Amino acid sequence: MSEKREVYPIEIAGVHRELRLFQIKPGLRIAILNILGDTELVEACARALAEKLQAVDYDVIVTAESKSIPLAYALSEKTDKPFIVLRKSYKPYMGQALQAETLSITTGAPQTLYLDEKDFDTIRGKRVIIVDDVISTGSTLQGMRLLLDRAGATVAVEAAILTEGERAKWRDIIALGHLPVFTD
Repeated sequence: MSEKREVYPIEIAGVHRELRLFQIKPGLRIAILNILGDTELVEACARALAEKLQAVDYDVIVTAESKSIPLAYALSEKTDKPFIVLRKSYKPYMGQALQAETLSITTGAPQTLYLDEKDFDTIRGKRVIIVDDVISTGSTLQGMRLLLDRAGATVAVEAAILTEGERAKWRDIIALGHLPVFTD
């Protein structure tokens, strides 16, 4: 039997969830949003984000592997825009992939993002939106921006289900809600 964990209740796009709190270092916890397998929440968030993005001129949706992939897919279906996934590991079939390094808040370790060679033409010269599940420190965003710039794309806007931490830092992000960080 698993231990009872503290949760943070939240309503996102009309859907109630209890997000488990996770300690990322002594004295600091974050609420974990895991949309993998949560079709109800993914669909609700994709509808709400599609509505918020109606006024934005963009050609392609871009996300980083892996938790945001269902959101990018659902958003792609609702907007009729293609989506691209920046991978976190290189596979030989990706050819001359572009890469950029970032730091993950959940693992605390550097990670590299890769743009598959097959996706170059899809984004070169295009306006893209970056979509993520939760934007916490901005390090993944920074890596994504760098990679997209190298690929010749222009970031039209950045969107997420939730932002986290210092709210003022994320003023330019289109988001459906905000999470606090929890200090002991």
